[in-house]
Amino acid sequence: MRRDAPSNPGPASLPEPAQARCGPTIPERIAGLLHAVHILLGYGHHLADTVNQRAAAPSFTTVAARFGTAKLSVILARLHCGILRAVALERVLLARAASGRDVAFVQLRVRTDPAQAASSEPTSEQITEAQVAASPRRRLASRLARQPGCEFHIPTLKELEAQVRRRPFGRTIVDICLDLAVVPGFCTGTFWNELFDIMQYYGGSVVTLMQERRRREKMFAKEQDRRPSGNWDWADLTRGAILRALGFLIGEEPANPFAGSAVATGPPLSTT
Repeated sequence: MRRDAPSNPGPASLPEPAQARCGPTIPERIAGLLHAVHILLGYGHHLADTVNQRAAAPSFTTVAARFGTAKLSVILARLHCGILRAVALERVLLARAASGRDVAFVQLRVRTDPAQAASSEPTSEQITEAQVAASPRRRLASRLARQPGCEFHIPTLKELEAQVRRRPFGRTIVDICLDLAVVPGFCTGTFWNELFDIMQYYGGSVVTLMQERRRREKMFAKEQDRRPSGNWDWADLTRGAILRALGFLIGEEPANPFAGSAVATGPPLSTT
């Protein structure tokens, strides 16, 4: 849910873009999307650059739990995929802006008539939650992701750009958040509200994000039962615990709380 938000927020609640990053010639809605993409990219790059040092601290389980595993190879692969996906979205948005076109809001419609739903194909501008859940490719990908030892496939930048063009932009933002393990508690209230609005108005699903978060946390709990990686309470998502693990909230300037200091280490996280 949206944090500290009005009961019926409208499109106007999207924050103003950073003009220094987006420039005055960028259409308004694209500028708002780019603002969020740049913050996510900054977070993804920072975490990827510092993950090895962070992994030595018991508090890293707070972050690892949102990836569903303590295996650094999987975490790094997901981070790399999220960064590539964000770059792909940025390129598509900039290309659209260069053509002078802004983006339209997407109206998600949930059909209750199975015959009506089966007779209509979703477009890049209109897609239903029921059709997303029923997608055979998504079901297959979900099953594969649950298989032990499954290799994490990283699409190429070209493949990701093609995917971004044919899907609602809000759905790509959801996928980036999943790749980077972004959850509401990791974000400032302002930035989470920004992401929430983007998902809502551009065809994404906060429900999908939260369902995957719960699934990953269950996977992490099972992994910890088999091979504990420390005594840190990874389920603690209070502001203090998150700041001790991350050093900042997403939406703030990234900082490494362990830079230049000795780190109290626990049992090493798995690299495979």
